Amino acid sequence: MSDTSLRLVWVYPDLLSTYGDQGNALVVERRARQRGLDVQRLDVRSDQPIPTSGDIYLIGGGEDRPQRLASERLLRDGGLNRAVDNGAIVFAVCAGYQIMGHEFVNDLGERSAGLGLLDVVSGRGEAERCVGDVLGDADEQLRLPQLTGFENHQGVTHLGPGVRPLARVQLGHGNGTGDGTEGAWRDTVFGTYLHGPVLARNPQIADLLIKLSLDVNALPPTDDTWYEALRQERIAAATQPA
Repeated sequence: MSDTSLRLVWVYPDLLSTYGDQGNALVVERRARQRGLDVQRLDVRSDQPIPTSGDIYLIGGGEDRPQRLASERLLRDGGLNRAVDNGAIVFAVCAGYQIMGHEFVNDLGERSAGLGLLDVVSGRGEAERCVGDVLGDADEQLRLPQLTGFENHQGVTHLGPGVRPLARVQLGHGNGTGDGTEGAWRDTVFGTYLHGPVLARNPQIADLLIKLSLDVNALPPTDDTWYEALRQERIAAATQPA
């Protein structure tokens, strides 16, 4: 696979990287290089155009005002939507996840339009903020192990018929709707509330994104010792009695 290149785009690190989600880009880049792939990574700031030729686009979480600014600029730019139309993969976290939907409530208490890449609508919950570890069983179609992550949001995201839940929570709140769902996905677009960074806790998701971009069913094995140690430590910490 050494002749294969992967174009990785980290979207708006100046606005949407509050909770360490840039670590997701580091994980995808490293796991691709471990398989002998030539990785071209591009960090695109909010005053720069979104390239349409990327293979994988990663978007992180952020505060309410940066989320509104990011959504407005992504809508004006249009590059991410065009990239998805071309078959690109998108993995978005928290504020980025909400931006992928039809609309969300912004820092002004108003409804902001999202990109419409996922059939979800996000609002602001009336209950306490959702903070803490999350464990969830991934959608069986994705063939992933149990997911682990950390949520910190007051958003409530309702899923429409055009998406499937990324996971069903065994611990934590997930989408905040009380129906046990966490995140959403459709074709090559994925959204989640999980931080961690989530791809460090669940490297199999990173591998899934790489496989989708290469249109292959499997990747060469790699050393998962450190990742598995982190996964087991976080799962144990979440499940042990208080």
